[in-house]
Amino acid sequence: MLSTDADLNTNTKPDLLERLFKLKQHGTTVKMEALAGCTTFITMCYVVFVVPEMLSATGMDKGALFVATCLIAGLSSIVMGVYANWPVGLAPGMGLNAFFAYAVVLGMGYSWEQAMGGVFWGGIGFMLLSLFKVREWIINSIPKGLRIGITAGIGLFLALIGLKNSGIVVANPGTIVGLGNITSFAPVMASLSLFLILALSYRKMKSAVLASIAVVTVIALAFGDVQYSGIVSLPPSIMPIFGKLDIMGSLTPDMVGVIVAFMFVNLFDTTGTLIAVGDKAGLADENGKMENMSKAMITDGTSSWVGAIMGAPTVTTYVESASGVAVGGRTGLTAVVIGLLFLLTLFLSPLAGMVPGYATAGALMYVAVLMTASLGDMDWSDLTEAGPVVITTVMMPLSFSIANGIALGFIAYPVIKLLAGRVKEVSVSVWALAIMFALKFVIFGI
Repeated sequence: MLSTDADLNTNTKPDLLERLFKLKQHGTTVKMEALAGCTTFITMCYVVFVVPEMLSATGMDKGALFVATCLIAGLSSIVMGVYANWPVGLAPGMGLNAFFAYAVVLGMGYSWEQAMGGVFWGGIGFMLLSLFKVREWIINSIPKGLRIGITAGIGLFLALIGLKNSGIVVANPGTIVGLGNITSFAPVMASLSLFLILALSYRKMKSAVLASIAVVTVIALAFGDVQYSGIVSLPPSIMPIFGKLDIMGSLTPDMVGVIVAFMFVNLFDTTGTLIAVGDKAGLADENGKMENMSKAMITDGTSSWVGAIMGAPTVTTYVESASGVAVGGRTGLTAVVIGLLFLLTLFLSPLAGMVPGYATAGALMYVAVLMTASLGDMDWSDLTEAGPVVITTVMMPLSFSIANGIALGFIAYPVIKLLAGRVKEVSVSVWALAIMFALKFVIFGI
């Protein structure tokens, strides 16, 4: 008896990609997923230029940082795709990298090895919170205002770093900070970088950040401010930073706030990004529950402590993943494509080495624009909510510490609510964190 077409289709086993990613179930194709992966990669690959430039200020080897960034971004994105089947890319987070370099190492005086140990413990904590489902309780019990304040505060912190690195803002003994010589080459190029990113993003150009970095770098080459050193080569050695983290040296009382900052900022950032991107990708069921959310969170947390061993600070899910979802990415195959492209980027280290710091300053300020936009979601008429938001947001750049900004916001929130007669609105977790942060200041100081 001859088999019908229907019989043949029934008996034919789905291919490997279909079994892994359930492409038909999610209404997508290999071609669509590949296009989505390329789109997301183009929007987020600026990290391989920005992160090494930023972290090299701590004394870490810039070439090794480039390799570590490409490796952890590539490997973690692939794992996210295969294990969690989510169409998102991962890489070292911009805000936490800035916190790592300029606050913990340069500001607080820790060695980069100790700070990397803090990243390791923060990643372990984040992974455990995800494994034991404590994450949901924390996220649900922490008020929206404090989350907004943390996001906006990191944005202002990044803006200050971008302005400082480009020479637009300089130290001033009389006024603490002042305006630099904005007509000199670096400030002009940094300003051009920001203006290009904003204009191109407004025009819906997916690779606005990358295009801006490329234009400014070419101008710098033309003016002889940087030297051409080729485009393709074998990757530099990662050994100057691989496995050099000081795990036990980071377990000191005054590092508690730092570790908590690494853990909780990543917690809020990742959860918000996954919810936003997952919703756009159609991964939520009728009750709003996200498919494989726990697996995605575990992948993110694991990537952070593995990245610390490699020499890359806290890894997080990138909101730029929404660009790939917008062109049709629906499954983990998108993330696998992103990861493979990051691994191929390993062979472009000479190109990364030519990018000057002011070319990436615009990217930092652009991220600041996106992050401070969250302030528009606040109800400013409720002063018991608005006050802690402003305290959190402002104190991050002014104290030059994300950890201190978070701590002061968490202390202010329950105290203001208590004095206003609205103490019932404060959750147990917020009280616990407020007391912990207050004890840190009282016993250990800043």
